[in-house]
Order: sequence, then C-alpha cells, then structure tokens
Amino acid sequence: MKLDRNSNKKGLTKKQRSWIYTGFFIALIIVLFVVNNSGTEPEQGPYPPNYVPAVQRNSVTAPDFALPTTDGKILKLSDYRGKIVILDFWATWCPPCRKGIPDLIDIKKKYGSKGVEIIGISVDTDTKNEVIPFIKEKGINYPVVYGNQNVYKQYGGIRAIPTTFIIDKEGKIVASYEGLVPKITYENHIKNILGL
Repeated sequence: MKLDRNSNKKGLTKKQRSWIYTGFFIALIIVLFVVNNSGTEPEQGPYPPNYVPAVQRNSVTAPDFALPTTDGKILKLSDYRGKIVILDFWATWCPPCRKGIPDLIDIKKKYGSKGVEIIGISVDTDTKNEVIPFIKEKGINYPVVYGNQNVYKQYGGIRAIPTTFIIDKEGKIVASYEGLVPKITYENHIKNILGL
C-alpha cells in the first residue's frame, strides 16, 4: 500500500478554518466600529434631508414674493416682516402634506397671537381647483397662495413636498426642511426665536 505524501501533513480541518474566518470577520467589525466611533464629538443629528441649521442660514434673507391668494388677493411676504413665518410648500394630493396640515393649524392657533404666521404655498397645478374645497374641508386657518416657477426657483428649486422654511422676525431663513416635520420641531424654532 502506497501512502500519499499529503496524508502525513497535519492541516486545519474545515471546522477550524471556519472558526478562524469567523474570528477574523468579528475582529474586523470591531476594528471598524472603534475607528468609526473614535471621533472627538459626535455630530448632532440625525437631521432630515436638506436641513440647514440656524447658524448657517442667519445671513440669508428670505426671497420676497407677491402671490395670489385663494380668495383673489395678493400676498407679499415682505408684509409679514416682524413676524415669525413658516412657509409651507404643499399640494392637495400629497399624503405627507395632508398629514402635516393639522399640526400647522394647531401652531397657528397656539402661537398666532405671539406673532407667528403660516403661509401655505400650493404647488397644485392640475388639481388647482381642489385647493379651496380642501382648505374648507380641513379648516385651514392661515393664508394659502398659489405658487409659481419663479418662487420655486427662489427657494432652491423645491425638489420635494412638503418643503418648509422657517423665517425669523427680521426676514432671515433660520431653517428649512424637506418632508414631513414633527410639530415639536416647529415649536422649538418658534420658542427659540421668541426666547421662551
């Protein structure tokens, strides 16, 4: 009987190799975790997409506009100087917009007497005729205007709705958000601006 040369060599079994690979993989994960979390200060967050902190937007004045309201008048943003303004770009067909409107109604009720105004900017085009019935159905208690391409461009292109801008009493944009924002986020900005 002839012996195979390789049969005398002692090697690792399949199970042993599996344990080594598993150990190596776990060690690699631990090293990557440590490297990723070894920074000095953790970044504040998480923030929604397109969020711009107040300290970065203090010098940006909100672009003025004159847009038609749903009752046939013209609304100018500059007429609201001295108030905190929440600009809400929305549409009747947008589920997150519809979900956020009750929060805006509540904010208007709670802070309207403290100098807070909300302006809804409808981006409805094909569904423009549904805006007024929608306002009545939802009991919207703040002015709603019809947006146009010029205003969308002035405010960065409005890539998604809802998109919201918070403007301080001096007319400076202090924050902007894309997507549905919790009511507490708006309230925190309002309290911060009012010094509450």
